Amino acid sequence: MGVIGVIADGYKPSDEETFMNDRQKEYFRQKLMTWRDSIIAESKETLAALQNESENHPDIADRASSETDRAIELRARDRQRKVIGKIEAALARIEDGSYGYCSETGEPISLRRLDARPIATLSVEAQSGTNGARKSTATSEKASGPRVWERARRLGIAPEQTRHFGFQRLEFRDVLV
Repeated sequence: MGVIGVIADGYKPSDEETFMNDRQKEYFRQKLMTWRDSIIAESKETLAALQNESENHPDIADRASSETDRAIELRARDRQRKVIGKIEAALARIEDGSYGYCSETGEPISLRRLDARPIATLSVEAQSGTNGARKSTATSEKASGPRVWERARRLGIAPEQTRHFGFQRLEFRDVLV
């Protein structure tokens, strides 16, 4: 679907153009593919480095530090693996013609937002509405202790039904009746 080719260096999509024309689609396709390829290359380097790192640290502090570094690196790679999935989904949306349109409202996502975050699926307006709901929940959780709130959710207890002081353990006696 559309023209597959090379976009001239220095090209930036502009609002004067027709939204998501072939040139813009190709620009974002190339941007996404370049991003994906760089993540894959970094992942391969990390994997090779982790396989080559077979040092036996005699000092327990050195061993702990090495294990912490490894865990942080693996966590970062896991996040990047998730980003690759989002990149693949964005490339599929380019192909099916839905790329660049808010999945919630159907309105076009601004080109500036797509340029900054090419995997965006929500417009700024829709995203700020989602973040507003998250922030109000996060503020309530912060005030009451996130661990307790998480445990309450797992137990199927509505947050309004709990009381909490500090980081005490949530037990059934803490449920307000």
